Amino acid sequence: MNKDFLTKIIADKKEEIAAAKRGLPESVVRDKAATPQKRRMFLKKLEEPGPSGINIIAEIKRASPSKGEICPDVNPAIYASEYERGGAAALSVLTDTSYFKGSIKDFKTARQAVTIPVLRKDFLISTYQIYESAMIGADAVLLIARILSPNQLKDYLNLCNEFKMDALVEIYSEKDMEVAILAGARLIGINNRDLSTFKTDINTTINLASLLNPDQVAVAASGINTREDIEKIQKAGIWNFLIGESLMRASNSRAFLMNLMGKC
Repeated sequence: MNKDFLTKIIADKKEEIAAAKRGLPESVVRDKAATPQKRRMFLKKLEEPGPSGINIIAEIKRASPSKGEICPDVNPAIYASEYERGGAAALSVLTDTSYFKGSIKDFKTARQAVTIPVLRKDFLISTYQIYESAMIGADAVLLIARILSPNQLKDYLNLCNEFKMDALVEIYSEKDMEVAILAGARLIGINNRDLSTFKTDINTTINLASLLNPDQVAVAASGINTREDIEKIQKAGIWNFLIGESLMRASNSRAFLMNLMGKC
């Protein structure tokens, strides 16, 4: 793959969506999405710090474009259950197949194993995927400001509201933050990873945290590997953390999760 991971991922995602539409037309997916479902409150769970002083969104992640295979044979139900028992406030499940080896099946399996809310994490660039997310029971979806136009982001947020799904709007720069604020996003994911190069720096979150509006809730994501990383970011006023790779690589994910929360 070339150096700009994101450009390649989005090009392939467009082809993937076109193929999906041929198999199941968007009108059919939209109708299925309209079937009422009981959503679990994702944003509400993150509005205040949890009992340990933080909230962790624990992620199920088989692979990544930059690191290759991380935990290819993961059992989503077992990991989801362990995360919940360890005190995770919510789950994140990768559904991208081409680069992260995830799937909608992984999402469904994980959600069925727990009672906490579950985020569908993917590169959402089409209304088709929003309908699909509602159809499969997502409690929240990831919307990446960097890959959407301002109008798209606003429209997708409105569509999520229509289906009673929360949206985690991911930013990486001040420009992204401006777009998210103008779109009315309340839940802001500050990604420490540059999606073009996949390099990480937790100072990204610390530097952008001061730009948040008072009514916005922040989630720090990527490159968070230790309790020290969490404590450093906490000083910037952030209590929500999305953690994937370090949890997936841990020999005991539940114990490691509890360690990150300062419980052991």
